[in-house]
Amino acid sequence: MKQRHSGIGSILTATFLIAFTLGFSGPAFAQDCVQKRSTQNAPEAIAKLENPLQATPENIAAGEKLFNHTAKPLACIQCHGINGNGHGMMARGMAPKPRDFTCSEMMKQIADGQLFWIIKNGSQGTGMMAYKAMEDNQIWQLILHIRHLAK
Repeated sequence: MKQRHSGIGSILTATFLIAFTLGFSGPAFAQDCVQKRSTQNAPEAIAKLENPLQATPENIAAGEKLFNHTAKPLACIQCHGINGNGHGMMARGMAPKPRDFTCSEMMKQIADGQLFWIIKNGSQGTGMMAYKAMEDNQIWQLILHIRHLAK
């Protein structure tokens, strides 16, 4: 007698492989996405800054290009992952884990000026390096893309 297999097993296997490829991990789905940090606060004048760029498709695309390929010294995707969830190839073994930009609840708590400061200067006690060579305009574009990931 021939045994029939349901498509459910194939679907679950495919879903797992896609999730693994994109950098998801099973337990991360169940955890609270707000990551506790004791990141140094930006100076008040910078912390109050709002992104001067509009969230146009062009600016978001420029930020995405920086995130995925051209940010120096290292493209953000390497640590933050293809979709910004903090599960990039270099994230393994990092403590604390890279920020999960897909967590809209957490991203609402971080001001544009604070993100700017962290990108420009790095974050002591984490793997986040300084991107001092990036132009301010590029950092603002990158922030637009990061904010877009949380939507």
